[in-house]
Amino acid sequence: MSKTLLAESFGQRSLDIFTALSPFYVEQPHGKGSALYKYPTNRCKNNLESSADPSLLEIVVTGDFYFLFAIKFSLSFITFYLKHGEPRLTLRLNMQHSYYVKTLLSLLFFSSTLWSKPSHLSDKVVIPTNNWSSQRVLSNVVGQLIENLDVPVEYVNISADRQWGALKRGVIHFQIEVWEPSMGQEFNQLVASGDIIDLGTHEAKVIEDWWYPKYVENLCPELPQWQALNQCRALFKGSKTMGKGIYFGGPWNYGDADIIRALGLNFSIERLPDAAALWKELSRATQQKRPILMLNWSPNWTDDYIDGEFVNFPLYSEQCEKEPEWGLNKKLVKDCGNRRGGWLKKAATPNLKQRFPCVYNLIQNISFTNRMISDAASLAVVEKLSDQAAAIEWSKKYANSIKKWSSLTCQQ
Repeated sequence: MSKTLLAESFGQRSLDIFTALSPFYVEQPHGKGSALYKYPTNRCKNNLESSADPSLLEIVVTGDFYFLFAIKFSLSFITFYLKHGEPRLTLRLNMQHSYYVKTLLSLLFFSSTLWSKPSHLSDKVVIPTNNWSSQRVLSNVVGQLIENLDVPVEYVNISADRQWGALKRGVIHFQIEVWEPSMGQEFNQLVASGDIIDLGTHEAKVIEDWWYPKYVENLCPELPQWQALNQCRALFKGSKTMGKGIYFGGPWNYGDADIIRALGLNFSIERLPDAAALWKELSRATQQKRPILMLNWSPNWTDDYIDGEFVNFPLYSEQCEKEPEWGLNKKLVKDCGNRRGGWLKKAATPNLKQRFPCVYNLIQNISFTNRMISDAASLAVVEKLSDQAAAIEWSKKYANSIKKWSSLTCQQ
């Protein structure tokens, strides 16, 4: 069960040579996914094709005429993908002369080594920004504190699934919000293998699970018990779901399809691209007092602005994910909800202490409360401030805490 999407590690990327008879183009083939989820593919006139799986970059080159252009185009794409994630590269070549093939392959290999220079060779602290509001705002808060230490900062937009390889390789330096229900498995594995380090636990306790606005109980009083979902599924059905209820999820994988199968829920998942899309769907529903069932988490801005409840699934247990005979369904795992009261941690690349000791100590000293995180999200979602502006306002409100975190000594 993971909030993150599955991605191959950087070391597993492949460079395969095939033949092709089409013109030069860049392609991102489809990745595998559950039958419950459908991802659109957009095709452009210039024969560039994108898909829902940005982890796979395929470069197809034919003809001597395109050789120099292919080199420049390929290196540009490799630079982008190495900076923002863990690519798996597939190179298709059909060129008359093996000399050109060898030259291009050499340049691709050289560029992947040179241009993916880990951040431990940089004088900047590189901070990831993910696709939920509190993480982006609080990353900017921490970034501003680091800049006060006269250390330059760079922000990199990266998805939650790709951040692990980036932390391991030193492409980014730390993650300020690691949520146990969605990221605990990857975090624990990488800490155990020494690929990342645990920089401590925040005071906050977290939940990530199925959620609905409180007014829905007027139409389905059996809620929040999970058995009410099938009884009241007609309230949540969509025009194209053949009588099934709709659960709105995000781009993260919590094992929701497994929950649906194991508990026999007559629901399908409509997966939205990010947190902002979830909040738009929620806003439309609440304005009309329309029933909606969706992914939510706490602490979050909804804690203060929308009265709601998490569905009471069978309580989480580790056996629920590993032993089919443990729960209600004796044949399938995941017949339970997500972990409640989970931890919120900080993670870092292994060389952070050696490279930036003051930053290392600062991150260790920071501890966010539930209120701090919900306030950060509210400034972005409700007040509609930019990440930077929200960070400034947040820092004013929590100036005393910041002073405490910053009152440390270290040697550069």
